[in-house]
Amino acid sequence: MQPKYLRMIRRMTETQVADAPEWSVYIVRCADASLYTGIAKNVTARLEAHNKGKGASYTRSRRPVRLIHQEHGMTRSQALMREAAIKSLPRAEKQKIACDQTGLDKTSPT
Repeated sequence: MQPKYLRMIRRMTETQVADAPEWSVYIVRCADASLYTGIAKNVTARLEAHNKGKGASYTRSRRPVRLIHQEHGMTRSQALMREAAIKSLPRAEKQKIACDQTGLDKTSPT
C-alpha cells in the first residue's frame, strides 16, 4: 500500500480513538478559591498532575487543587465543547454546577 494511504488509515484510526466516549470534564477548586475547568481521560491522574505542579500552568501556583465536579462519558469533541460552555459561565453559575440539589458544595465537609 502507498504511504499516503497508510497515513490516511492511521489518521482515521486515531480519530475513532479520539471519538470514544471516555473523556470527562472536571472542575477543581484551587487553594486560592478560584475554579479551574479541564478535560481528561483519567481525572484522578490529571488531579495528581495538577497537585504535583505538572498540570496546567494556571494551577501550578494555586496548589493544592480539589475536585468539586466531573461529568463522564463524552467524546473528546463533546468534552471540549462542554469545557468551553462551562468556562464561559459566570462564577456563580459554575458554583451551582458544583453543588448538589440542596445547594451544598459536594466536597464540603458535613
